[in-house]
Amino acid sequence: MNRPAILLSSVLAMAASVLATSPLAARDSLGVFSNWAAFRDASPQRCYAIAKPVRGADTGPFASVSTWPRQSVRGQVHLRLSRAVAASGDVRLVVGNRSFALAANGRNAWAQNAQMDARIVAEMRTAARMRVTGRDNAGRRFTDRYDLTGAATAIDAAVVGCAARTRR
Repeated sequence: MNRPAILLSSVLAMAASVLATSPLAARDSLGVFSNWAAFRDASPQRCYAIAKPVRGADTGPFASVSTWPRQSVRGQVHLRLSRAVAASGDVRLVVGNRSFALAANGRNAWAQNAQMDARIVAEMRTAARMRVTGRDNAGRRFTDRYDLTGAATAIDAAVVGCAARTRR
């Protein structure tokens, strides 16, 4: 199997595992774009771009950028980490050459506000890679790395997917 086919099957498998852990809903695939995929959920209405780390444990880490039209939320960054972070630990996201201190709880990390979401997404559109680093409950440092090839297109597909559904 060639590299694009392996990446596609990996993204689809990861998306299926992530989606299987959330409540059942009508889920539409909006496309697969290199290392990223885009989906639309009917209830609650949301669309998102999602990817798994370049390598790492199969414990469900992912990065996503979501749009929630009914809540007027667009471009919300969420990272499901490969390990739970220590309660007093910091989580840092580096996208290209820019660094962001994220809010974190357990295995989840988010931008601290909508302005930070917008800055992160803007960096994701032009950077080749991003990484998120934290310290787990045992004090060990870990890093989840993402290839951003296809991220901008998947993010756009998610935005358009929810805009099209909202107009109906």
